Amino acid sequence: MSFLWTITFMAIVGAAIGAVTNHLAIQMLFRPHEAKYIGSYRVPFTPGLIPKRRDELAKQLGNTVIQHLLTPDIFKKKYFNTSMEAKATRFLTQQLNSKILLSDKTISDWLKLGGLDNIASVANEKVEEQVDVQFKTIRARFQHETIRQLAPADWQLKADSKVKEIVEYVLLKGEDFFESEEGKMTVKNLIDDFLSTKGTLGSMVQMFVGESSSLAGKVQPEILKFLRSQGTKNMMENIVRNEWEKLKDRPVVEMMDGFNFDPIIVNVKSYLTNQLAIEDRLNHSLVHYFPEAAEWTQTQLVPKLTSFAFREAEEKLEEVLRKMKLEDMVKEQVDSFPVSRLEEIVLGISKREFKMITILGGFLGGLIGIIQGLIVFFTS
Repeated sequence: MSFLWTITFMAIVGAAIGAVTNHLAIQMLFRPHEAKYIGSYRVPFTPGLIPKRRDELAKQLGNTVIQHLLTPDIFKKKYFNTSMEAKATRFLTQQLNSKILLSDKTISDWLKLGGLDNIASVANEKVEEQVDVQFKTIRARFQHETIRQLAPADWQLKADSKVKEIVEYVLLKGEDFFESEEGKMTVKNLIDDFLSTKGTLGSMVQMFVGESSSLAGKVQPEILKFLRSQGTKNMMENIVRNEWEKLKDRPVVEMMDGFNFDPIIVNVKSYLTNQLAIEDRLNHSLVHYFPEAAEWTQTQLVPKLTSFAFREAEEKLEEVLRKMKLEDMVKEQVDSFPVSRLEEIVLGISKREFKMITILGGFLGGLIGIIQGLIVFFTS
C-alpha cells in the first residue's frame, strides 16, 4: 500500500511541477511586459522574451512578409492572370454600360453632376463673343491690309487670268447693244444732244448731213468697227489690268467705306445659335449620339485598356512593392502594437497548442515521478 501511495504521490508532484513549469515558460514569453527593477538592478528574465526582442520580431516579421508572403510572384500568380483580366474586363464593361453609356441621363445631367449648370447659355454667350472677336479682327485687318495682302495668291492669279475674258465679254455685249435698235436710238440721241450744244455750228452740220438718223447710220458701223478692233481689245485689257493692279494695292476699308456690318453680325449670331442648337443637343443621352458605343467599348476599348493596365501593372509591380516598403509598414505596425495586443494575437492563434504543451508537461512530469518512485522502491 505504501508503494502505491509513494508512486501516486511522486506522480502527482512530478505532473504538477511539469505543468507549472511549462505554463510558467509560456507566460515568460510575454510577461512581464516591462523590465522590473530593484533599485538600479534589473530583475532577470524581465521583460518577457517577446517584449525584449520586439524590434527583432517586428523586423523579422516584415522580412518574412515581403520575402515569403507578399512576393511579386505571388501577386502575379494571384491577380495578373487571364481569369482575373477577364473578370476585370467584364466588370468595367458592365459598369460603363449601366452607369454611363446606356444610362438615361442626358449630357446636361452629366454636366450638372460635374458642377456645370446653364452650360447652353454659357456656350451661346461664348459663341457670340467669338463672333464679335472675329469681326473685330477682320475689321482691324481691313483697316491696314490691302487686297494683295488679304487675298490668297491663287485667287489673285485666277482674277488676273479673267481680265481677258472680262474685256471680251464687255466688248461683245457692246457690239450686241449697238447692233440693236436700242443702240441705234442711243447713237441718234447722242448725236442730237451733241449738235444741240454747238449752236450755229451744229445747225450747219445738221443742214449739210441731213437728219441725225442718217448720221447715226454712218456712225454706228464705225463704233462696231472700233469695238471689234484688236487694238481696242488690247487697250481695254491694259486699262482693266492696270486698274486691277492699282485696286489690289488699296486698303480694303476704302472699298467698304460706309458698309454697315452690324446687321451681318446679328444674322451670323442668330444663324450659329439656331444651327448649333446647343440646349436641344444637351437634352439627349449619350446613346442617342453614340448608339454603337456600348458594343465598341465591350469589344475594343475596355479589353485593350484592361490588357494595357494589367501589362503595365505587372511590369511595375516589383518596383511598386519596393517603393511601398511593406517590410517597414509591418515593422511599424508591430512596433505600434501594445505588448498585450501582441500577446492576444499569439494566444488567440496558439491558445489550444499552449494548453496542450502545459498538459504535456504535466504528463511528462507525472511519468517522470512514477519512474522515480520505481527507482526509489527498487533501490531501497
